[in-house]
Amino acid sequence: MMLRIILSVSATALLALALQAAPAQAQGTHTFVSAFGDDPPPSGGNSSGCARNTPCRTFQGALGVTTGGGEITVLDPGGYGGLTINKPISIVNDSAGEASILVGGGGTGITVNAPNAYINLRGITIQGNGTSGVSTGLQFTDAFALTLENCVIRNHTGDAIFFAPQASSNLSLSNTLLADNGGNGINIHPNGGGNTANISLKRVEMYNNSLSGLFVFHQTTNTVKVSVADSVAGNNGKSGFAVLAANGASSILVQRSVVANNGTGLAAFGGKATLRVGQSTITGNTTTWWASGGGTLRSYGDNNIDGNADGDPPPTTIVSK
Repeated sequence: MMLRIILSVSATALLALALQAAPAQAQGTHTFVSAFGDDPPPSGGNSSGCARNTPCRTFQGALGVTTGGGEITVLDPGGYGGLTINKPISIVNDSAGEASILVGGGGTGITVNAPNAYINLRGITIQGNGTSGVSTGLQFTDAFALTLENCVIRNHTGDAIFFAPQASSNLSLSNTLLADNGGNGINIHPNGGGNTANISLKRVEMYNNSLSGLFVFHQTTNTVKVSVADSVAGNNGKSGFAVLAANGASSILVQRSVVANNGTGLAAFGGKATLRVGQSTITGNTTTWWASGGGTLRSYGDNNIDGNADGDPPPTTIVSK
């Protein structure tokens, strides 16, 4: 009898140790969020792992139980809270309705700080609520690549997207709206030196931003390459597309796009800043284009430039090759 009691006590002790050593939250490669879900307990304990039939309530809660490289799927419309991304992940909303993040004054909707990671966001709305303080829709610090598709980022007191990579990085946007922000639609501002940032925009609409639709600026020895296609920059206070580079080389290529009713349509400043434009319409701007400080602006000679307040001066044409 005594031996059985000792063995029972030992087994109980071993079980307790095993439970203590077990992870507090199960990890899954595919998790789900719902407006009717519940997040895993923050103080520990086993969780459902945000499975299809027991979804999480917030993006952050789901991220915590999703393995790196996994996917979070949105099941129904709802507000899913702010998010800091620190691992490779895909967050996908294809047909559930609006999956939103509401951002108050001084806040940031999504922060990306995931070195070497691939991040994919689809069908997400990041909405500022118009309160005081500088709010930002999405702030990028570090990742190898960030892709946004079918997203809306609007009504922030600061930038919709503040892209400030610390290392060589890639940013791609398609079918995305950036509107009504107090700063820029996209602010490209790389940190460090000797890095390369590649930015691709296709079918991106940038409206009613107080500063620029797309603004590229840096003083360090980085290289920034931006391509814009089939997009619109309209009614922005300062400029539609602008590139300012003091040391590193920066360039913007604009093709098949509309630049309308901005303060300045196109701007290039600094000896290593270049903006090229082709098959595009530039109209209704206070200033058609502006280049200074060694910056260059070049046209492929196939644009529609008309109806600007300064008389529509033609930019230098690139020689056909």
